[in-house]
Amino acid sequence: MTDQYQRYALYYAPEPQSALGQFGNAWLGRDPETGNQLARPTVAGLTEAEIVVATTSPTRYGFHGTLKPPFALPSGMDCSDLEAAVSRLCKTTAPVTCGHLVLKAMGRFLALVPTEPVADLVDLAATLVRELDYFRQPEDEAAMNKRRASGLTDRQEAYLVRWGYPYVMEEFRFHLTLTNKLSDDQIDPFEAALSGFVAPLCQEPFTVREVCLFGDPGDQKPFRLLKRFPLAG
Repeated sequence: MTDQYQRYALYYAPEPQSALGQFGNAWLGRDPETGNQLARPTVAGLTEAEIVVATTSPTRYGFHGTLKPPFALPSGMDCSDLEAAVSRLCKTTAPVTCGHLVLKAMGRFLALVPTEPVADLVDLAATLVRELDYFRQPEDEAAMNKRRASGLTDRQEAYLVRWGYPYVMEEFRFHLTLTNKLSDDQIDPFEAALSGFVAPLCQEPFTVREVCLFGDPGDQKPFRLLKRFPLAG
């Protein structure tokens, strides 16, 4: 039941039967929509054990790209209120098409990232963050200090205070996370192995046609994909 979730988030998640969805769910070993465990793919240069160890964090969240980061609902609101608001907003928001995906190292983790043009995708995320902010219970000081520990710019600090998360609006960088933070001796082998494996997924423009509502049950349990909301058009 949706009222059992501690937090909610709005993510992009590919349709599970699409090539991107099949790859992402298998790579992380789980379908976040059904909760089913999936066999990991056979990737030349990597063992299954290496993949499992290197994907513990993204596996918990499910294969996704963040649009509105996780948030708790304020007192007096429930998931049905949130679903209705997301549905209304998506009915007036057009799908977004970017350039093709590329495999990229972002800091110490690997992700699939769309290429230009990405401005419409940035606008979509900003709209969701801004228009649905009244569903976000403000972060407490302890949570914000945890974000600050990694070091924030002045603008990121301002966004953390205003929106509860530092990497929104102009700081937003859409990505489909594939790994944990990797060690020096992991990055090159994983990037080399994945580059050829994901190449067929990186040939066509990347399109976001749906916004997905995810729920976080807490206690480090896996996020679940609760509902898909088609964008207009």
